[in-house]
Amino acid sequence: MAIVVNLDVMMARRKISLGELAQKVDITMANLSILKNNKARAVRFSTLEAICKALDCQPGDILEFVPEEESK
Repeated sequence: MAIVVNLDVMMARRKISLGELAQKVDITMANLSILKNNKARAVRFSTLEAICKALDCQPGDILEFVPEEESK
């Protein structure tokens, strides 16, 4: 996958748990976990906006493009 989700890194930097972030973003822990573990196939802009607001970060802090040959 060329897009890598670094949500776990930002959560660690902000010292916030999965449950706390799920509550702030108003998303289930299961769906947030899918996103955090790089298993999501899509993310809504409204969800990304809420995550960025809760973590006080930019979308680029969470999402990273890694060319296919580098990700293997």
